[in-house]
Formats: sequence, C-alpha cells, structure tokens
Amino acid sequence: MKITIVMDNCVHAPTPYSFKAEHGMSILINISNKLILFDTGQSGSIIHNLSLLGVNPKDLDMIVLSHGHYDHTGGLLSILGNARKKIPVFLHKDAFLNRYSLAGEKKFHIGIPYSKKYLESLGANFVFVEEILEIVPGLFLSGTIERKTDYEKGDSNLVIEKDGKSVKDPILDDMALYAIKDNGLIALTGCAHAGIINIIRYGFKLLKTNKLYAIVGGTHLGPADPVQRENTISDLLDAKPTIVAANHCTGFSMMAKLKDSFGDSFIAAFVGTEIDFS
Repeated sequence: MKITIVMDNCVHAPTPYSFKAEHGMSILINISNKLILFDTGQSGSIIHNLSLLGVNPKDLDMIVLSHGHYDHTGGLLSILGNARKKIPVFLHKDAFLNRYSLAGEKKFHIGIPYSKKYLESLGANFVFVEEILEIVPGLFLSGTIERKTDYEKGDSNLVIEKDGKSVKDPILDDMALYAIKDNGLIALTGCAHAGIINIIRYGFKLLKTNKLYAIVGGTHLGPADPVQRENTISDLLDAKPTIVAANHCTGFSMMAKLKDSFGDSFIAAFVGTEIDFS
C-alpha cells in the first residue's frame, strides 16, 4: 500500500510542484491495484493537486468519506464532475446531518455542502457503512468506532440542531481506514473526532492485533483540551508506533509536541507527502 497526501492545510517547502493547500484533508491510496481517494478536501483545488500527481478523477476506483464535514467532502463535487462516471462513495449513514460550528455568538454551517440527491445525479453511488467492511483486499473501513476512553470527549463547539436547540454533535459518522503491516495496525484518519486512541484500540479489536505500526492523518488535537493532549501522547508513546504522520486539525503546537515525542518517527504529512507501506 502506498499513500500520498493530496490535500492538507500546508505544503512542504521547497517543492518542485505548485501544490495548493487549504483547510481540508485528502489521501490518495494505491492498494490491491485499486486507486482510492480518502476524503476530498473542501474545494475544487483537489483537482489541481491530483493533476500534479498524474491522477485523473476518472482513474479513481472509489471514494471514502471519513465524516460529513465540508473540509473533507467539499471537493466531491469537482471529483464527480471530472470523473464523469458512476463511482462508489463509502460513508456513514449520519454523514448528511445538518452541522454547525459555534464561534462566540455566531454559528457556521460545516456539513456536506451539497445534497445527497445532487451528488447522486453527478455519479455518486453512496454506500452507507456502520460496521467494519473490507472495501478492497487488505483495506478495512471501520464503521462506527467505539468510544471507550474517558478523556477523548469531542469538541463542544461542533453542534447539530435538535428540537430547535444546538446540541453537541457526537460525530458518530467519524470513521477510519485500517490495514496491517508487519503484524501492526495502520490507521488512516480524517479528523479523528472519535479520538485517536479510541480509533487505534478499535482497530486492534477488529483486526486482532495489539501492535501499532502507523497513524496517518488528522488528529483533532489542535482544538483538544490539555488533558486530552497529554493523555493521547502518553498512550501513543506506550503504543510505540513506527510512524506518526499528522496533519490538518493537529495544529502546529501539537505537531511540534509530537515531533519532540516521536523524533524521527514523526512525519509532517503536508500536501505531497508519500508513504510506501509495501
């Protein structure tokens, strides 16, 4: 399995390619002779970055959406428009919930920007997943992730509307992708709203291992409170991963902390980063 970061908040410098960055996340996965896009960033800029990587959306075999936030799904419209074919899109049944982010007294819509019906008219063949599913040989979609830790409590500023009131969004649609290398778990995340440690431990349970090889993607440690940050790093250190490749919602201060904690095992997974797990 080989992965390439197609979209992130940042681009490595210097780079020979004129990649674009935005607040969003997308990973290209090449596995079992299949080309899979995990999340789509927030805009059509993903088409630009894919083109620099030599990938036409028509080449994609499937799309996986980690959860229903705009910065992971907004580029789906452009992908479908350029692919011009029916394409499987795996996601959780709760992904199309109407979602908001609170900022003081203001409330901003952060859900999927387009309707299910409109995206289907462009070629999306939605496949709703709640339990573990092997989408291609060797790559598993988690389904609903168990929440077991006492310190990964989610983001209280992310809400849904219920009975006319804003209530905390549990983001139960947050899913991860799992694979195995050297008997160790590889976990690919979108934002890890379920909690990085919950994601890892659920992967251990599903794939019957207790060894962590790699965690790649967003961690949502940027907005997390100090208790969650400290406990997450402590539990990650106990897991002894070979690779910690963080990006997107991790935040610069936490990326620096992860670098201090994991040394050469840490990768700043900006746009263009490639990791070959073969």
